Amino acid sequence: MTEFQPGILHEGSAHHIFLEFTVSGAPRFLPGRALAIAPVAGGEQVVAFGAGLLGCLRGVAPPPGAADFAAVVAGAGGYVAPATQRDLFVWLQGERRDELFMRALEWREALQGKAQLAAEEHGFLLRDSRDLTGFVDGSANPQEDARRTVAIIADGDHAGGSFVMAQRWLHDLAGFNALPVADQERVIGRTKTDSIELQGDAMPANSHVSRTDIKRGGEAVKIYRRSSPVGGVRDPGLYFLAFSADSNRFRWLLESMYGLADPSRRDRLLGYSKPISGSFFYAPPKAPMLAAFER
Repeated sequence: MTEFQPGILHEGSAHHIFLEFTVSGAPRFLPGRALAIAPVAGGEQVVAFGAGLLGCLRGVAPPPGAADFAAVVAGAGGYVAPATQRDLFVWLQGERRDELFMRALEWREALQGKAQLAAEEHGFLLRDSRDLTGFVDGSANPQEDARRTVAIIADGDHAGGSFVMAQRWLHDLAGFNALPVADQERVIGRTKTDSIELQGDAMPANSHVSRTDIKRGGEAVKIYRRSSPVGGVRDPGLYFLAFSADSNRFRWLLESMYGLADPSRRDRLLGYSKPISGSFFYAPPKAPMLAAFER
């Protein structure tokens, strides 16, 4: 297998910085090759490109399935997954927030004149990998070797690449925390303390677990989640980040969450958390990623 970007599978980081850039014009190469090559002190980075930019860059070819994020609107009730497609994504993670911050500043400086920083989020590890709602995040994530199978394209011209979905979610923590814990568990589909999946009649059809634990053609639709709590006291939420070897999985999961086939099964979590951004990217293997930057 072609060497994938190792930051995709690097787990357990205490700090994260998510940078989304819009790129001017139609460049064949981007500045910042030294940053794309240099290791991050005490951490890792992942660089990914939007479909529009992939069509311009000389060093990396767009894979089949690369596309811009399209807004999802779920009829009555105003449920929307907005599209705010960006061109370039840089994810920094590690144990040294100071080093990540300095690398983020270096990326902004290197890209000046070619790219504008459009969105910036700082994430952190909350207790035992919990979301700000208090529930463990990513309980159903693949483990060990299954992570690579789910997240990384296995063969063909784009072996080692990975499709990326990025959304910033805003939580209504006051509304969610006003619910009794038993009702919170029915919204999520897991117990709050020990993250055990609800079983049988105890599992609502519109719980978050029910709407994201889906099958297509008899096969489970799996993605590799790398999300992180983000925001401040005024805007607490989640930076939803996921990787997949098949870009269709993101669309299928969104359609299920938003109840496009059956509005009565819309994900109940949408009543307490809403996305305010949405982009798709492609993270090429290391060599093509580096080739996208000027020598």
